Amino acid sequence: MSQLIEIKVPDIGDFTEVPVIEVFVKPGDIIKVDDALVTLESDKATMDVPASAAGVVKEVLVKLGDKIGEGNDLLGDIKG
Repeated sequence: MSQLIEIKVPDIGDFTEVPVIEVFVKPGDIIKVDDALVTLESDKATMDVPASAAGVVKEVLVKLGDKIGEGNDLLGDIKG
């Protein structure tokens, strides 16, 4: 039996919100643990946010240019 899993933004350091500069996944994509989902950019660095679970992407909740912070949902669900 499969389960639905939400993926959230991990700790992004001293920043409350940073922009999404690249989105690597779309609904229907199959992802593995540690696959890059999005790239975030602060004034000091860029950071790829990796998948914390494997499965099929059901919904992507962010888009290019969105500002997001720690704990925000990236993917509505993946079917693991």
